[in-house]
Amino acid sequence: MVIVQASLVPMSPPHHSSTMQGINLDGLPNNQIKLTNVSIVRLRKGGKRFEIACYKNKVMEWRNGVEKDLGEVMQIDNVFLNVSKGQAANKDDLMKCFKTDSQNDIILEILKKGELQVGERERSSMLEGMYRDIATTVAEKCVNPETKRPYTVTMIEKAMADLHLSVNPSRSVKSQALDVIKQLLEKKTIPIARAQMRVRVIVPSKDGKRIKERLMAMIASKEDEDLGENYEWICLIDPGQFRAVNELLQSETKGKGQLEMLSLMETKQGDETF
Repeated sequence: MVIVQASLVPMSPPHHSSTMQGINLDGLPNNQIKLTNVSIVRLRKGGKRFEIACYKNKVMEWRNGVEKDLGEVMQIDNVFLNVSKGQAANKDDLMKCFKTDSQNDIILEILKKGELQVGERERSSMLEGMYRDIATTVAEKCVNPETKRPYTVTMIEKAMADLHLSVNPSRSVKSQALDVIKQLLEKKTIPIARAQMRVRVIVPSKDGKRIKERLMAMIASKEDEDLGENYEWICLIDPGQFRAVNELLQSETKGKGQLEMLSLMETKQGDETF
């Protein structure tokens, strides 16, 4: 629970109606408000410490892209020097340190870059949840290249544990999942590869031979080839190559080439087992 001295907050009332949920005035002096279910995010900038009051669990949901509504994240739409003392940051401090006095812009920067202040039990629970989410993301994106079958989340968690990987709460689940994939590939802890995307490539016949050599260097494998009126290939590519292949086609055919996604992830049915 955090007690905020309301008289020390000279800012205008919050513009999101939902931001006042969880504030309870009952049984407190008139100049105080009680914030429940609160998490504080702190950022040091320009020699000063700035804080915002958020709902528990919502900060990580916002950072991971699950929560989009800022009003569901913020308890109070205000920037503080000290939340627990109710000491709001004045416009001069904000302008000096952030080069703007826009509360919304500053709140977004603190949310993105600030350190989330949590208790030991809450932190442990949060890290366990992120660890599971990272493993889930890796399992969704990868397969055993020898069998083409996806790994279970539990198997990915075990592989992560073997690498002694830790969770960084200030980074998104997606970025950490990509790092995990990279390390699993480098350390060869388990046979793993990105699940491949099946695509159809169509180019005018006059461009086919010229493009083919460069295209073959960018794909994982070619499943079918049709050299009719147009050159057409059915290929498997790494999802990360989709944009590069498309840019190649557009630049080399003056916009006449086509790239169609036939299936997002090419895998065999059933989970991998050890």
